[in-house]
Amino acid sequence: MNKYEAEFSNLVRSFRKKHMGKGPGKVTTTFCKNWAICEMEGNLSPVEKFIASADDGKQMLRAARTEMVKDMYKKNQPIEMENFLQSKLIDLFVDIDIERDFGMSVFVFDKNIEEMFKTK
Repeated sequence: MNKYEAEFSNLVRSFRKKHMGKGPGKVTTTFCKNWAICEMEGNLSPVEKFIASADDGKQMLRAARTEMVKDMYKKNQPIEMENFLQSKLIDLFVDIDIERDFGMSVFVFDKNIEEMFKTK
């Protein structure tokens, strides 16, 4: 990760903590064209881990986590991220593996952020 990807990771962590009460323990970001691809570990709260101990709980939690995260970004425009990247967020793809407590988010921006922030 270069310093820009690391800074974006910090912005994602703080955004999620602010709007969900808990941010991921670790975020690793890779810029690829107009995508910011974030791998996240340590997403689940203790209560969510308890819910996930039941088979029905895993599916319910996965659905809630993916849809709620997308909805959270729609309702709360990530201004800090957009300002940092000088780009507008146009789409977001989210998934989580509940058993591994590992999630992925692909942020799609309106500019080629890889070119803008490429380290020479």
